[in-house]
Amino acid sequence: MDGFLETWASAALTTAGFFWMALWAFCLGYTISSMIQVFVTRERMRQTMGETGPRAVALGTFFGFISSSCSFAALSTSRALFQKGAGLAPALAFLLASTNLVIELGIVIFVFLSWQFVVGEYVGGLMLILFMWLIVRWTAPKRLIEAAREHAEQAGGEASDSEDPPDWREQIRSREGWANVSSRYFMEWGMVWKDVLFGFTVAGVIAAFVPPEFFQALFIGSGSEGGASWWQIALHTLIGPLAAFFTFIGSMGNIPLAAILFGSGVSFAGIMAFIFSDLVVFPVVRISAQYFGWKMALYIVGVFLVSLCLTAIGLHFGFEALGLMPSEDQAKTTQVEPSERFAIDYTLVLNVIFVGLSVFFAVFKRKAEDGHDHGSGKASIVQRVLQVLAGLSMVWLAGGLAMNFVV
Repeated sequence: MDGFLETWASAALTTAGFFWMALWAFCLGYTISSMIQVFVTRERMRQTMGETGPRAVALGTFFGFISSSCSFAALSTSRALFQKGAGLAPALAFLLASTNLVIELGIVIFVFLSWQFVVGEYVGGLMLILFMWLIVRWTAPKRLIEAAREHAEQAGGEASDSEDPPDWREQIRSREGWANVSSRYFMEWGMVWKDVLFGFTVAGVIAAFVPPEFFQALFIGSGSEGGASWWQIALHTLIGPLAAFFTFIGSMGNIPLAAILFGSGVSFAGIMAFIFSDLVVFPVVRISAQYFGWKMALYIVGVFLVSLCLTAIGLHFGFEALGLMPSEDQAKTTQVEPSERFAIDYTLVLNVIFVGLSVFFAVFKRKAEDGHDHGSGKASIVQRVLQVLAGLSMVWLAGGLAMNFVV
């Protein structure tokens, strides 16, 4: 019993340490994201994006890059773009970019992994969009797209575009503009805190309770002296999405778990496939089905799975050929004692600065419309499940942290 209590205490402290390491990165990323989203509105996106072609895909990628990292909010905006006449490929490019190319995700990846994974995230994000575009051009049936557009129109709920977008120069000079930035900043936190809390809790539990041998058995060939063979690496790109599907964690919450996989010897391809799989987890697929219909939702999942497997394999062998493959000794977050993550260092300074910035934003915060369907009834079941999981995570963490003073 004492052994379980000690491991529980270690798991909770590991989760707290993970969050402490990432706090400033979340705050910085959401500050930048909030500023961009206020000064570049969704209405401006709709007015600028064309219906199809390379330019529309490029614009969808750009607007996704400057958008929110929340999968549900990205899905809502993608539906809105598709409903208003954007082609399927540009809408999916927006969806992929908003969950793989956003600034805050790259910062968190750098904190937990290494610069190679950051490069892999952004280069891979562009590769994902390119593969998706080619697959959609070659395979997308017109009848399915028409049916999905009708389904999206029936889902409705989008505001009219009659009002001209506010000028960003006036916004950036006004108190109201910064009040909107403050409001958006806390909305960003509101959309992801349950995913982050549950994801970091799961990462702490796995770090404390699950031995590396489990992942080496799951990802066949991981941790071996000669490294995984080519077919094992290809297999890792299928196991990564499967693991992501069952962990039920969003893009921002699964990075600590990716760091644990890295420290356990899982291949670069397997980890990148795991990170890229946030759009094929069941809650996202379910919301996608409500927006576009089940046939289109399953088609999109198939396109994403093929794209991410090709991307992960391409990144692995490309980095290997260029001599850029990260080594296991770079798995810094899994090689230190939980208590050492709270040292007096640059993390403490950055956290103090960005917590202060959050307090500053709280002064300007005011109620404003989200502009997304994330909190609508369509996602209520998913949100209720996440709410329960977040509550259980809080209980687990509170008990575990208390155990650190007992055992």
